[in-house]
Amino acid sequence: MFSGIDHLGLFIAAGLLLNLTPGPDVLYIVRSGVRGGHRAGIVAALGIGAGCCVHIVAAAVGLGALIAASATTFMVLKWLGAAYLLYMGLGMVFARGGGTGALAGLAATRKSARAGGEVTLRRVFRQGFWTNTLNPKVALFFLAFVPQFIAHDASHKTATFLLLGLIFNVNALPVNLAWGLGAAWLAQRLQGLRGSLAWLDRAVGALFVYFGVRLATAEHLATST
Repeated sequence: MFSGIDHLGLFIAAGLLLNLTPGPDVLYIVRSGVRGGHRAGIVAALGIGAGCCVHIVAAAVGLGALIAASATTFMVLKWLGAAYLLYMGLGMVFARGGGTGALAGLAATRKSARAGGEVTLRRVFRQGFWTNTLNPKVALFFLAFVPQFIAHDASHKTATFLLLGLIFNVNALPVNLAWGLGAAWLAQRLQGLRGSLAWLDRAVGALFVYFGVRLATAEHLATST
């Protein structure tokens, strides 16, 4: 059915399992769902997916291979990604209001849906986009993972790569949406337990700082996202 693709079922299953693994993308989606409700969780998932599209196209046309082969290009992207994760993380850690603001934000975002709410959701999308786009691990992941499922005799390998990347991203979307919607649902149920959620922003921020430091100090990046 899909000419040029080997073991499509295995590709889909492996992709679903990989997308269930928590990382910077999942953490951002969960935080957005808790802070802004289901709309913010959905928009964050879409932003992550849009960033993933950039990596898919870049890897298909050879930019990903350039990143893997050029030490300078790789280092520039690595430091940009690390700096962005640190910027996001430190902003969460030192944000005024902390977790209480996260709970208040759940109601505030809904109240502002008519007056300026779109601007807030645009920011959620933009941050999700850059969280994924500036992560070189994603680029290297596609270079290492996708070619394993391209048949050696495929007549249009670039087109096959793009198709597999699209399939991966489409399969990832329901998982990411589930993270965002689940986080929003849980936040609604736990609104009375302010103390238990008071450190949400700081905890997620600390993890972003951890990911940023790990990215900045890694000489070789693993191929998992």
